[in-house]
Amino acid sequence: MTDARDTGLALNPKYDDNGLITAVVTDAVGGDVLMVAHMNAQALGLTVETGLAHFWSRSRQSLWKKGETSGHMLQVQDIRIDCDQDAVWVKAIPAGPTCHTGARSCFFRRVGADGLSLVDTGVDAAD
Repeated sequence: MTDARDTGLALNPKYDDNGLITAVVTDAVGGDVLMVAHMNAQALGLTVETGLAHFWSRSRQSLWKKGETSGHMLQVQDIRIDCDQDAVWVKAIPAGPTCHTGARSCFFRRVGADGLSLVDTGVDAAD
């Protein structure tokens, strides 16, 4: 059984008990997953309004614009919301590394039988 949230065209995000929604960010050109973060209503609104990705930091308990200090902002090309409106998909063009480690993506390690191994990070392993 579905309701209007599941099939309609009205934006009605289903925020969790902390007022947050999961945001998956991918590269608008290559499609790689760059990061996963959270948005509150203000972050989602600012992202739509400005075309730059904004998030809610659970650790700092504050709003942040991605790249505000590093300059590595995310220029939003498209925002999609899933069927029950409890997650968003942000397609963006990154202005540099997305991960705070300096890696192109936050997903720079592969899980395998022998543990973790590096995948293409966009930076030298020694950095």
